[in-house]
Amino acid sequence: MTVESEGSAGGWFGLAGRKAAAVNKRQDKRQDKRQDKRQDPGASEAAARPLPRSRRRWRSPLTRRILTINVLVLLIPVLGLLHLDQYRQSLIAAELDALRIQGRAFSLSLGSTAVVATQVGDERLLPEVTRNLMRVLLVDTGVRARIFARSGELLADSFVLSGPGGKVQVMALPPEQKSGLSLLGVLYEAVLKWVPGKDNFPIYREDRVQKAVHYEEVGGALAGESPGMVRVDRQGRLVLSIAVPVQRYRQVLGALMLSKDGADVDAAVDDRRRDILIVCGLAFAVTVLLSFYLAGTIARPIRRLAQAADLVRYGKGRQFEIPDFRRRGDEIGDLSDALRSMTEALWTRMDAIEAFAADVSHEIKNPLTSLRSAVETVARVEDPDQQRRLMSIILDDVHRLDRLISDISDASRLDAELSRAQTESIDVGELLRALVSLHETVDNEHGPRFVLEMLDHQNLRVPGLEDRLGQVFRNLITNAITFSPPDGQIRLAAQRQGDEIEVSVCDDGPGIPEGKLEAVFERFYTERPAGEKFGTHSGLGLSISKQIVEAHNGTIEAENRCDRDGEVLGACFVVTLPAEESGV
Repeated sequence: MTVESEGSAGGWFGLAGRKAAAVNKRQDKRQDKRQDKRQDPGASEAAARPLPRSRRRWRSPLTRRILTINVLVLLIPVLGLLHLDQYRQSLIAAELDALRIQGRAFSLSLGSTAVVATQVGDERLLPEVTRNLMRVLLVDTGVRARIFARSGELLADSFVLSGPGGKVQVMALPPEQKSGLSLLGVLYEAVLKWVPGKDNFPIYREDRVQKAVHYEEVGGALAGESPGMVRVDRQGRLVLSIAVPVQRYRQVLGALMLSKDGADVDAAVDDRRRDILIVCGLAFAVTVLLSFYLAGTIARPIRRLAQAADLVRYGKGRQFEIPDFRRRGDEIGDLSDALRSMTEALWTRMDAIEAFAADVSHEIKNPLTSLRSAVETVARVEDPDQQRRLMSIILDDVHRLDRLISDISDASRLDAELSRAQTESIDVGELLRALVSLHETVDNEHGPRFVLEMLDHQNLRVPGLEDRLGQVFRNLITNAITFSPPDGQIRLAAQRQGDEIEVSVCDDGPGIPEGKLEAVFERFYTERPAGEKFGTHSGLGLSISKQIVEAHNGTIEAENRCDRDGEVLGACFVVTLPAEESGV
């Protein structure tokens, strides 16, 4: 940074012009903001208001997602259970087996009691005897029996009664239907419409004149087999039937066909489905309640954290704080702890910025006050010697302001630079060797002697920024040179201790005053050797060094070297940095 002297009018006028331009630029920005606010008054108000984050439970996206996922996980197995196809098939097979056993017993009775021999020696079934026998054997069973002759003609039907007035057909009444359905029943019927598994059974048809060719199972029975058949009527009800041969001495005399409706099968399947739906309803209710509870334990604290963050952001003062959920012991507790720590760090940083601005204002006012006094005095003094002394004071103050502004600029840019820069592997040993070699070359004749102590076999690499760590060690070495006597020693030592690299810079100077071991790292603190010109240092060197070391997750400490009698032999600064994970 170059500062023109007072004798250069162009420098002072240039500085005044730049200040005036900056002031005009700020005024133009404020005027543009006021104009934008007049054009769109709601925009600035909307930007200043905190965003509304409170939502009802049903409006919470997190609640809806949790509820949807839990309900889907529940419905997938329930829909599979409602299929019940295997259970239905097993019930149908059991009903057909029961009909087959009943038919075989009935056919044996017919073969032994309802068969008569003709004049030519053939045997045939007597229709009247078979009808009477059917009435006795099938009373109150709900099973319909039909007997077909070998020619295929229908000989007898248990649902057809013969009397003086002719044939009367008996029809089984359908089961009584309830007049009204409850809400659960309506939902149940609606669900069943979407349930797969309805088999494509053939339609049951009954002609007015029935013959054996109309029924496949009867044809099989006339061939000596006992097949079964499943059909559905026009109302969708199951019709189960089997046919068995009526034999006498292994001669097939006809076919017995037994049939019944599948109401018992449908009722059993419906009962099972109803039980599943009841369990599903209870599980659904529990799932919904647990989903709301789970969403509440997750969404509610997150919503409170978001609202508290908005209050901290838009509120005035520090009366708002982030809720403490650390006792939960989960990720939300970790989030709460992180937000609280971040908020505390922000307040601390704001306090530091405020204190830094106050310190900078105070430090800049001192040379400005001296500079103003000297400028006002030099205009009234006519003595050339006094004018030269005043000009010398003015020049010193300008140089002091130059150093102070440079160090302040460096300190203000440090945080942003450390947050953006990418770390690299740095060999601390090579860095110290380069700094010692540089200082020995420059101060070889009049400066103190340097002693560097390191072990060659140790790995002294640390992750960090080489320029900034070099700035730390340069500040410590320059500080040691300032306080060391001309014939003194400056000892630099670096060693690895576990997962840390420890670097010490010690001198033979007067040491650090008692009680000031921590104060030396404060901003603008100065403790210079006797006889040194005032204003040579800004007092920010050690403060910047501490800031850099802490940004590298390290520590820096100051201590005095003492002999056995407690006499101070010099000062020593110890820097500890985390080593690379590669090890020694």
